[in-house]
Amino acid sequence: MTLTPVRTDLHTGWTVRAAHGPAPEHIEGRVIPAAVPGCVHTDLLGASLIPDPYLDDNEALLSWVGLVDWTYETTFEWADDGHARHDLVFDGLDTVATVRLNGHVVLSTANQHRSYRADVREALVEGTNRLEVAFRSPVRYANAQSQQLAPRPRAYPTPYEAIRKSACSFGWDWGISTATSGIWRPVRLESWSVARIAEVRLAALPAETGGRLTARVLVERADAAETAPLTVDVEVAGRTSNATVAGGAADLEVEVADAELWWPIGYGEQPLYPASFTLSDDEGVRDETQRRVGFRSVRWDMEPDAEGTPFTLIVNDQPVYVKGVNWIPDDALFVRVDRARYERRLRQAAAANLNLVRVWGGGMYESEDFFELCDELGLLSWQDFLFACAAYPEEEPIRSEVEAEAREQIVRLSAHPSLVLLTGNNENLMGYADWGWQQELDGRTWGAFYYFELFPELVAELAPHVPYTPGSPFSPGGQHPSADEHGSVHLWEQWNRRDWTTYRDHRPRFVAEFGWQGPPAWSTMTRAISDEPLTPESPGMIVHQKAAEGNVKLTRGLLPHFRVPTDTDTWHWAMQLNQANAVRFALDHFRSLAPHNTGAVVWQLNDCWPVTSWAAIDGDERPKPLWHALKHSFAPRVVTIQPREDGLTAVLGNDTAEDWAGEIVVRRLRFDGTVLAEQTESFSASARGGAAIVIASDVSSAQDGASELIVASTTDARGFWFFAEPRDSQLPAADLAVETVAADGGTEVRVTARNLVRDLALQPDKVDPDASTEDGLITLLPGETATLLVRHAQPIDSASLASSRVLRTANELVAGVVR
Repeated sequence: MTLTPVRTDLHTGWTVRAAHGPAPEHIEGRVIPAAVPGCVHTDLLGASLIPDPYLDDNEALLSWVGLVDWTYETTFEWADDGHARHDLVFDGLDTVATVRLNGHVVLSTANQHRSYRADVREALVEGTNRLEVAFRSPVRYANAQSQQLAPRPRAYPTPYEAIRKSACSFGWDWGISTATSGIWRPVRLESWSVARIAEVRLAALPAETGGRLTARVLVERADAAETAPLTVDVEVAGRTSNATVAGGAADLEVEVADAELWWPIGYGEQPLYPASFTLSDDEGVRDETQRRVGFRSVRWDMEPDAEGTPFTLIVNDQPVYVKGVNWIPDDALFVRVDRARYERRLRQAAAANLNLVRVWGGGMYESEDFFELCDELGLLSWQDFLFACAAYPEEEPIRSEVEAEAREQIVRLSAHPSLVLLTGNNENLMGYADWGWQQELDGRTWGAFYYFELFPELVAELAPHVPYTPGSPFSPGGQHPSADEHGSVHLWEQWNRRDWTTYRDHRPRFVAEFGWQGPPAWSTMTRAISDEPLTPESPGMIVHQKAAEGNVKLTRGLLPHFRVPTDTDTWHWAMQLNQANAVRFALDHFRSLAPHNTGAVVWQLNDCWPVTSWAAIDGDERPKPLWHALKHSFAPRVVTIQPREDGLTAVLGNDTAEDWAGEIVVRRLRFDGTVLAEQTESFSASARGGAAIVIASDVSSAQDGASELIVASTTDARGFWFFAEPRDSQLPAADLAVETVAADGGTEVRVTARNLVRDLALQPDKVDPDASTEDGLITLLPGETATLLVRHAQPIDSASLASSRVLRTANELVAGVVR
């Protein structure tokens, strides 16, 4: 009789207690119910023993949590079922832990970014078994390791480079410091006999007809000396193949003649095929596992050309213009992000016309839920190895842990068709080149071995079909790591020091990071901060602004465009609008450079708590005006007006599979709608291409720049050019007629402009915190009407959607509000 493998989740009956460190009296000595998967913060919150760390200045009140050693305990029943092996498996421990089973140490861990497996047969007893996971304080451990390995330069005070734990858990310039501990991913007891499937390395690639799946299946035997024959069978879309296990592995290949290609969103469909693997011997099935594959090819063109070195994504031999965003953990307490929340966030990304999400290297290797959803939605994914803004030691014990995590993650992630790039680090190449590290390091290691040797070797061994680059930014020819002419760049001088109009000073081949700050949605901000009065500089607001001189930069960045409002409500709108305008300006410029420029990845899509940041979607999941800017700039077809050597030029971008041809009408208007000059031209923009129309001088030359604009219109899109900044213009107070009408799922707000209205938007969360709209930042000429659908589940006062606090425009920042 063949014994079936048994997998028993160990998720019940857990408790946690403070074992050592500065826990407050009401927690010291207390045994607290614990959730697994979970973390100590969520357990303390669940027991009402701590305040919400995201509110006011509670972060500081809870800084003791990361200084405490925490011990988790549970019991479970076990009876010998005849299996040869009984493995205790942790999918994730955060971070430095000693695991005891019935008093026996069975495992010691020091890496959040990998799983662990231990054969515990000798420690198990019939009946009740006691399992203990004792965590060391991550802050104390990191500091001790930093001294042992020698201190190294980093972006923030806690030596996160000395511990294999999420760097941002110690705080970042958008993130709260939690320094949490816990069993953050599932734990189970696996009982098995003879052999098990230990690893499946997959590559699903196009073939001459259909697709071809190649797989290397690694097998572990219960008795390493056993040599009895084992066979692995695979089935994909009704096609099968098998191979005999030799040397601990089986190599298989399956032709799927009728397989369809997997495409990114906007380029085709995303067919996914289940792949089943079965391990058998003469007595029957010993183990089985499933994957889901999509057939596609991917590469990045980095062959030098006349203008430098491109960084062009090519999927199924089709160049893809990257419309991307950077992703951080969606909650600073990682365990609170479930599949439903991932899906909400990624659908918001898709709805903003995005096609790529880069998982930033200071967070985590994202979950299977994340990558499976990217596969389903056609969102391309890019995962950094977890090294960010610091010099990392290459010595033990870090070195071995890095290799173990990299091996595991490369194999896991490479099965996903959405994955198009693995990157060695975030900004460490730039840090070594520009941030004074070399002198500070004084010859010590800084991570180069990982980025230039270990990772490329492992990718070549484990997943040669997955592209790899040593860092972001990166210049393929060895030039400065962030050079406009070569590879990818990060552009942060604008936010830090310069006006956002200077994005036009750059002609980058590919932008992997840039961004601008803005506050969260009003209801998010006021939920998290209870200051009275609430001002940009009130104490809670400063706690929820983590960037160095963040408010100074917000003000400096606003002043060239608008005056700084004196009331907080209008300040909030002005800063949100300026964030959106800055990023939209940059994206329109970058896209107008295509095919010289092949993509832009905005910093950032999401937030991990309520904070003023670069995010398009705040920590309470509410879109900011920036989200609308992304949607506009990344639309399939766009028209923008750009300055060129020959004068102002209407640049058309066509990111569709169909040619785009027609007439473009370019008019110079007064703000009151009077046509001063007009030009009509035929245009033709090829599929995935573009066109440029030089604007005639009589149209492009203003008589009074403060009261004129240019509008370039096609049947599908239009673009605007304003000769003067809003603060220097004669933009009038918005004269609007507003009508609200009940609609399926919410309320339609119909706004008719009686004069020129810039950047019309709604802030419906002020009426109902759960209300939202997918329409915004609309510019209306006199007489035009826009309809915005506000979605809400509960009845609302629809008239309040027309109030000046909810219905916003750029006009009010210049001329005030007149309704």
